[in-house]
Amino acid sequence: MPRTSISASALAAVAMVSGLCLTTSDASARTESLTPYQNIKLWEDGKVPLGNGATGPLDSPFLTTFVPPAGKRNGGSVIVAPGGANIMLMYGAEGLEIAERYNEWGVTAFVLTYRLSPKYSEAARVLDGSRAIQIVRARAREWGLDPARIGYIGFSAGSSMGRSVVAAARAGDVNAVDPIDRVSSKPDYLALVYGAGRATPGESLKDFPPTFLVSAAGDQGPSLGNAQLFMDLTKAGAVAEIHVYQKGRHGFGSGFGSPEFAEWMPALKHFLELGGFLREPKS
Repeated sequence: MPRTSISASALAAVAMVSGLCLTTSDASARTESLTPYQNIKLWEDGKVPLGNGATGPLDSPFLTTFVPPAGKRNGGSVIVAPGGANIMLMYGAEGLEIAERYNEWGVTAFVLTYRLSPKYSEAARVLDGSRAIQIVRARAREWGLDPARIGYIGFSAGSSMGRSVVAAARAGDVNAVDPIDRVSSKPDYLALVYGAGRATPGESLKDFPPTFLVSAAGDQGPSLGNAQLFMDLTKAGAVAEIHVYQKGRHGFGSGFGSPEFAEWMPALKHFLELGGFLREPKS
């Protein structure tokens, strides 16, 4: 399937027209209802770690909100990290379409705009992914979300970043000055779509969150790596599920309308239902 790329500045413009751009200082200063297409900066301008002082859309990472109708919300949430080889972000089939499908399931989605190469390192991206989870968890009660049902779904480079976010996850520091640093940065589940696969030396798998793996057999790096990761996670006692489709290659995105991949997101929904991450909205 062809993949759609939308620039970060374009996504920012859409969100700014439709919603409100908040900084994390705004987040801690007042209660704010969560509205669709809102941009939420991960840090205030000038305070982005590993930054260089620039404040453009590719220098200041942010989340863009996709919110289900009020009567359909079930309290679940997810961070969506599009791929793009760390040099671009594939916002279409790996961002907006994924967020909209999650909304159909009653889940509030946050599409992550993270920092890219060559200007920024992997360390900066891991900070972005970790901070995104912490912001949603820190404001979960305020936004009507469950702080114990915050997922992370990543595609390709975004998938690899999700693995690193789990590896770097830390419990919140109750004494931190920044209230966002008082909560855990570990997602409650992972969905890794044509990601890096195999466990790295020294990577601890026994405490991994429930993990959903999906790829195409023709995309041998991710598919064979995922098969190994599935075995290693299962041996370590973690919860994992794997889907490898016989046809197709890298970059199938949401799979919407595809004869090869249309079923992977319904399979993800079933995985989330079994794990208790999708619940009926309260009446």
